[in-house]
Amino acid sequence: MTSDIRKLPTGFGRLWTAQTVSSLGDGVTHAALPLIALTLTRDPMALAVVTAAGTLPWLLFGVLGGALVDRWDRRHTMWIADTARAVLLAIAAAAAVLDGLSIPLLAAVAFLLGLGGLFFDTAATAYLPDLLRRDPALLERANSRLRGAQTAMSGFAGPPAGSALLALGRAVPLLTDAASFLVSALLVRTLPAMPRPAPEARESLLRQARAGATYVFRDRVLLGLALRPAVGNIAFLAVETVLALFARERLGIDTYGFGLLLTAEATGGLLGAGIASHLGRRLGTGAALTFTATVEGLAILGLASAPNPYVAGLALAVCGAGMGATMVLAPSLRQAIVPAHLMGRVASTSRMLAMCAAPVGAFLGGWLATTYDIRTPLYAAAFLLLAMTAVTASMTGNRRVEAALKAAAEDTAKGPAQEAVPDSGR
Repeated sequence: MTSDIRKLPTGFGRLWTAQTVSSLGDGVTHAALPLIALTLTRDPMALAVVTAAGTLPWLLFGVLGGALVDRWDRRHTMWIADTARAVLLAIAAAAAVLDGLSIPLLAAVAFLLGLGGLFFDTAATAYLPDLLRRDPALLERANSRLRGAQTAMSGFAGPPAGSALLALGRAVPLLTDAASFLVSALLVRTLPAMPRPAPEARESLLRQARAGATYVFRDRVLLGLALRPAVGNIAFLAVETVLALFARERLGIDTYGFGLLLTAEATGGLLGAGIASHLGRRLGTGAALTFTATVEGLAILGLASAPNPYVAGLALAVCGAGMGATMVLAPSLRQAIVPAHLMGRVASTSRMLAMCAAPVGAFLGGWLATTYDIRTPLYAAAFLLLAMTAVTASMTGNRRVEAALKAAAEDTAKGPAQEAVPDSGR
């Protein structure tokens, strides 16, 4: 209870403000970039290239990026990544003013923004537990606030703002996002410096990257935490691929109604992020993660059998709540139990697994809808989520989680030089 009532440090407020401003800019660009591409071409494959380019850095450099972050100062990495993205978007805005935009240029911008996001997100994930001294309760509170702000800015405020700003000119949303990154960089530079992890024996970057991935796969708690978003992305992308068609053909929802349907999911995500810490205290973190995963699977099952748009909206809101809570509890637990010198690699390995799973889910959803009917991908997604929950329930059960937290606390007390290797039976 003592850690529950302690205040978050002042530095967290600046980090939260930086990420909130940046998330607003992300939402602006997320809506504006494909719309800008539409002003250049109507070729679906060309548009797909711009969209896919933003995900490629995680697939190509995810684990290596984590290894680099573990070598570098995390605070410096964050503000340099934000500054670089601000400059990149300013260059793109200048190209828009000079009528020099093209699909290859937009794809390059999307790729480099994704690369900057890889380094910033990984460094921020590694920096936060140092700032909060790996206090599990404080990490849950902090991640709840960060997740809630991210959902509100990038899911609610950013996209409509991006569409509205685009009406003022193609350069305007790009400059707005550039300004958001610049503000974020300035705020991050004011954050307190954290001691760098103790240097490891000099090894090649590839060897260090492999050590981070091995750490995840040898530790049952971390593996269970990594499997959830990986399998979850297969399921959720299978749903997302056919959701618009399902809404139109099965529910009779028009374009405006589809936007409201997605808003229901985002609203649920805000609620889930807000109650995550409460669930963790009442059920235990491990049991709470099993509960939220079960809720997600049952909600998708409800969506598949929804007789009208109102039930479908409720199902998506419930699913969003489960996802929002999961995305607070799981990262908080990971940050509390992973040694500082491995945090970047462990976080990037988990993120890369999730990103690699997304195309599989998209293909699966399209194939099932074509081969069977439009509801089949939803039923398959629900089955995958519930099966994943059954498999990972024991891997991230309360007893394993408590043992992992206890071991991490003991390792922290010993000091970085004595951090333990993962126990494969944990």
